[in-house]
Amino acid sequence: MKRTLIAIAFALGAITGVAQAMPLAPIGTSANGDVVAVAGGCGPGWHRGPYGGCLRNYANPAAHACPRGYHIGPGGACRGNGR
Repeated sequence: MKRTLIAIAFALGAITGVAQAMPLAPIGTSANGDVVAVAGGCGPGWHRGPYGGCLRNYANPAAHACPRGYHIGPGGACRGNGR
């Protein structure tokens, strides 16, 4: 009997609880200047790779780890594009 009352109280509390996961902002507010946008959490000059790690962006094509027409594969070796 006591377990049933506790279960009912818990269920009613879960159903009737008020959630404010994303409260509405007042109209006319400006963006906060304290927020710094970064690329996927890696920082400037880096991006997220296919397995979630941070990889360096290369602005200079001669600085790439693999020659033109190749990319770094899963094991870190150069693989031809389209394979």
